[in-house]
Parts: sequence; structure tokens; C-alpha cells
Amino acid sequence: MKITGAEIFCESLRREGVKTVFGLPGGVVLKIFDVLCQQKDIELVLTRHEQGAAHMAEGYAKATGKAGVVLVTSGPGMTNIVTGLADAYMDSVPLVAFTGQVSTDLIGNDAFQEADNVGISRPCTKHNVLVKDVKDLALAIKEAFYIATSGRPGPVLVDIPKDVSTAKAEFIYPDKVTLRGYNPAVDGSKNQIKLAAEEIMKAKKPMIYVGGGAVFSDAADEIKELAEITQIPVTMTLMGLGSFPGTHPLSLGMLGMHGGYWTNMAMHHADLLIAVGARFDDRVTGKLDAFCPEARVIHIDIDPTSIKKTFHAHIPIVGDVKTVLRQMNVALRSLDGNPKEMQSRRAPWLKQVGDWRKTHPLTYKQDDKITKPQYVIEKLFELTNHDAIVATDVGQHQMFAAQYFKGSRPRTWLTSGGLGTMGFGFPAAIGAQKAFPDRLVLCITSEGSFQMNLQELVVAAEHKLPVKIVLLNNGVHGMVRQWQDLFYESRYSASLLGKMPDFVKLADAYGIAGLRALKPAEVEPVLKEGLKHKGPVLMDIHTDPFENCYPMIPAGGAQHEMMLEDPPELEITRKGGSHKRKVDEEEKGVLPA
Repeated sequence: MKITGAEIFCESLRREGVKTVFGLPGGVVLKIFDVLCQQKDIELVLTRHEQGAAHMAEGYAKATGKAGVVLVTSGPGMTNIVTGLADAYMDSVPLVAFTGQVSTDLIGNDAFQEADNVGISRPCTKHNVLVKDVKDLALAIKEAFYIATSGRPGPVLVDIPKDVSTAKAEFIYPDKVTLRGYNPAVDGSKNQIKLAAEEIMKAKKPMIYVGGGAVFSDAADEIKELAEITQIPVTMTLMGLGSFPGTHPLSLGMLGMHGGYWTNMAMHHADLLIAVGARFDDRVTGKLDAFCPEARVIHIDIDPTSIKKTFHAHIPIVGDVKTVLRQMNVALRSLDGNPKEMQSRRAPWLKQVGDWRKTHPLTYKQDDKITKPQYVIEKLFELTNHDAIVATDVGQHQMFAAQYFKGSRPRTWLTSGGLGTMGFGFPAAIGAQKAFPDRLVLCITSEGSFQMNLQELVVAAEHKLPVKIVLLNNGVHGMVRQWQDLFYESRYSASLLGKMPDFVKLADAYGIAGLRALKPAEVEPVLKEGLKHKGPVLMDIHTDPFENCYPMIPAGGAQHEMMLEDPPELEITRKGGSHKRKVDEEEKGVLPA
């Protein structure tokens, strides 16, 4: 029996096990939405903006490891998800986006709400396709899910013209697909793994450097085993947080621009670097030719194009991170290494790293007048007993959360790393909460980021999703203001936000509970009340607008060239909300652009 393209769409999603679709309707996808509303297996979450739908699907995908699914219309519907596609592409998030298209006979005629969806999305998708015949639709969907979730994950776009969704064809859904030229490697080379194991055994100052690839590979157990049998400290990128317990004695937390002093120093002085599912991005390496100058490098990644892309690897290993680490742990155990001897050999290195941590720990000064953002994050970490899915937006609050909320499990840290998308956090939290309605989901955000997708408050209210929004409200674009203070002589060009909405009233307008903390003494009571509230809640916590995030590697600096506190020439006064910086005349003109 022949069925319509819209029915093929829904049946294909059922076969892929899709339970939730995030989307917003429009003219050319009305047939698909009509079929969706007549079935019960797949729930549609109606968002208020297509960008929100894309980020919700990202949050769902990051929290579950499954592909997130987006459905939007043509033209502006599609262009509004481009940021989500680019974000997912940079962070290797499995996403399948379905976009409507004008009928095939109108393509290229500048029809109403027509856009070149395939052309626009080509630079920011792993794969995209325009389905011109309803007979090809089921196969295109099968391939989309396979490509999005295999190898290095990423977003895939399927463009469906209006007449394809209404035309009929026999439904034939393949059990599996084979794509010529696309065969992601899973097992690593045995010879390379043996070489790597030998390097690990003889290294005196090794480091394990873990990226987001380890999270998507579900390699947390293998990383922990590797670290413990070799006694090698572990550092994580922003995207890799949660892949190794943040409270583990061998955890050094995050590295890079706002990583710990001890972490960056250890990287600079390491003699062996084991890079696991990481891509050596500029926020991690800083000045590339000064990065890990003494280290030999083992690089494990499923994407061969990532290896040696920006940094040389002495022992490249292409393969699935989880599989390769299993092979490597077996190889290490088979060598003649004595665990006690290994611990004894690594003891001086671990002591040195510990001394660096004691010398310059993360620090801030909390008084009883103005709330420091770090204090809020520490309290949140304490009150949640470290057990929460945390979604963040982008900026200072993101870095403070990365430093102070020490995640213990993979897929509990959802953030925008590569693209750095403000407005990501809240819809991502909704997506995660939709996947796990009974778990605690936090959205740590700022007033600047939150206002970019706050319309999705109504989605949380409608679906009774109990997301806890912790809004660190300092009235400025904090990271921009920090850079302007440090490098632009405190000229606050467009970083002070001026008039702000009343976020508690705003929450009330959307039918959500709102709480506010104006001073430090009110923070803990507000957090406790918000966390025990059964529904969604917005906690508006006013924080110091002039707190800076340290350590910090200035742009172009090497890893060991960190700023640890405000420089002496930066004099902060808060009279009338002003913030003045004294700049020596000699310094003028030498600040980096």
C-alpha cells in the first residue's frame, strides 16, 4: 500500500526510535504536522522560535547521546536554525534537521519563503540532501540518522519539498545503509597502540587531555581505568567536562584560557600528552608554537582529519575512543609494568602538580555586600550534592560554572564550546529536561544570554518541565567588559546593558515561579527554595558586575603565561556604577588589538 511522504516521514522516525521532535510549523510542512498530530508515538514540542528548537534538540542529544530532531518550515524557518546547525557542527552533536521546501516545480523561482536550504547549510552540516522524489525519502532519513550518529557525530539536514510530503509511494525502510567512501574506523591500529603503551610506561611527566569526543564515545570508564592504572593526571576541555569525575584526586579540571594554574603549568611541562577525542582548539593551546614544548603526543580520534590538523602527533591513532582505550588498557596491563613501581615513578610529578595547585588555587573574595558569581556556583554545587545536569550559556558565568561545578558524570555538562552561542543554555536545558523529566536540570545563565531565547519560558511552563534557571545578573556582558577592562582601557563600548527587565515579573508573566537575591545573605535561601520548587523556576541573582574570571591566558599568550588577578594598573571604583582604570601613559598604544 502506498502512503504519503508525510506518513513515510513519521513511520521512518518511529523506526529510528524517535520519541520527541522540536519544531515550529509553516506552510510547506503542514502535511507533515497534520500527520504528526494524528499519531501518538512521537511527541511534538512546539517552540516559539526555530533557534530554540535547534538548541533544544542539541540539549536532548547531548544529554542522551541519541540524535536530536528538529522540524521547521522553509525560508526563515530554516535560516533561523542555522545557528543551531553551526553550533552542533562545531561541537560534534548528532542532530537531524528536517526543513520544508517549496514544491519541486517552484525551486529556483524565488517562490514565497523559498531559500536554498542545502546551499545555506552546506558549510555547517556533516551531510545534507534535497529529496526530490517521495520514493527516496525513507532512504534519505535512514542515511541521515546513520551519518549523524556514527563516526564523528554531527548535524544532518534533510530538505523536503511540499509536493514530496503529499505524494505517495510504497514504504520500504532499509535495515542498514552502506555509503561508499564513508566507513568510520572503530578499532585502532595494534602497532600504534603498542607504541603508545610503551611511551606511557616510560614517561615521567605524562598528562591525559580529554575532549568532547570521549563524552560522545561513552569512554568515561576506560579513561578512569587508564588514569588509575598509570597514575596519570587528567585534564578536560570545556566540552570534555564530566568524562572524568571532577572530584577525583587525579582530576585537574579544565585547561586552557580559563583553566587552573596548576593544569596549564602541568601541560606546559609535560613530557607526554595523551590526547583523547580532543581537537587542540585555540582556547586550549593558546600560542600554538609554545604549546606543550617538551611533550611527545599520542592523539586518539575517530576523525582522521582532526589528527595533525593544528598540532603534531608523534603517535596518531584513528579509531573510536572507547574501543581504542580498551585496547590500550589491555596493552598496558600486558607489559611488564609493576603498578607499585608505576605509582612510585609518577609520585614526583603528582607532587609537583599538587604544589602548583596549592600555590595558586582558584580564589575569590566574598564579603557581605555584593555577591560574587563564584560563590553562587559553589553554593549550587553544594546544595545539589553534585548531582545535576547543567546547561550553561556563554560568557563569564560559563567559565565560573566550568571552574566551580565539578561534574562527576558524562552527559551532565551541556554547553556551547566551539561556536560560543549566547542563547544556547535555556533551550538546551529544556531539551535535556524533556529527555529526563525526573532529573534535576539546571540552567546557569546570565541576563545577556538569557534574553536571546527567553521566549521559550512558555515551553517550560506548558510542558511542566521543572528546569531551574539560575540567572547571574550583573547588568553587563561580563566577558566583553572584562576584555575591555584589560585590553581596551575600560572603554565600555556596548557592554553595559542599561535598562533591564524585571525577571521575576517576567517569569510570572509566563506562569513560572520567580525568586530574587539582591545580596549575599539571600543567595542560599533563594537557591534552596528554587531547588525544592516542583515546577520551573527563575532565580534572579544579582552579582558583582566587575568581577573578573581568572586564571586567564591573554589572546596570543602561551599556556604558562597566565594572568592570575587584576593587574595593578586596573583600579576598580564602584562609585555611581563607574569603573575606572588607570593606564600609565607609557602603556597606551601597546595594548593588544
